[in-house]
Amino acid sequence: MFNLGWGAVFVLVTYGFFLLCYRLFGKKGLYAWIGVATVIANIQVTKTIDIMGIVLTLGNTMYVSMYLTSDLLNEKYGSGEARKAVWFGFFTLIMTTVLMQMVLAFDPAPTDFAQSSMKTLFGLLPRLALGSLSAYFISQFLDVRLFSWLRKVAPGRNQLWIRTNGSSIISSFVDTLVFCTIAFAFIYPWDVWLEIFLTTYLIKFVLTAVGTPFLYAARSFKFKDEA
Repeated sequence: MFNLGWGAVFVLVTYGFFLLCYRLFGKKGLYAWIGVATVIANIQVTKTIDIMGIVLTLGNTMYVSMYLTSDLLNEKYGSGEARKAVWFGFFTLIMTTVLMQMVLAFDPAPTDFAQSSMKTLFGLLPRLALGSLSAYFISQFLDVRLFSWLRKVAPGRNQLWIRTNGSSIISSFVDTLVFCTIAFAFIYPWDVWLEIFLTTYLIKFVLTAVGTPFLYAARSFKFKDEA
């Protein structure tokens, strides 16, 4: 039960930092959040936890927060800014992957104690790295496009929940499908693969719903330089 309660606190703290980043730094803070989130999410995903008998990987909360960020940019600043943020996150993810692989290639000193830990965190198999990059690229751009389309279908200010949940739920499904297929297909038996896929998507579904009130709060923020 500890993981369930601590997980709820973890989600609230993560979304709280998302709000604080935007409140303190405005639009630039959203770009910063995208950059940081892409790196942290791919570090967190290396850790698995058990909640009520279900084994989950961490990183989902941070990853869903990126959908909230692109939706907020789309809502307040337009789809062009949202796409720019997605490209920025993609660049950050590639840059981190390349630089950390180069770091791991250095021969460690006899007194070094970090190489093995860093290899565990950043020594991703090419298949996993490809799955993460592909899933991010496809799903994030899909989210931007879906949000823009839903803004035409449900344009009301009080219909933000339709736009963000509708776009994020579909793009999260595609993200999970792409990543699980590239990373885990033919590695695990079909029933295990399906369990990983369904539990991961279910968690993202719940996290998207939980993040909606935070998105409404962030939309209400006003900044002098944007007046």
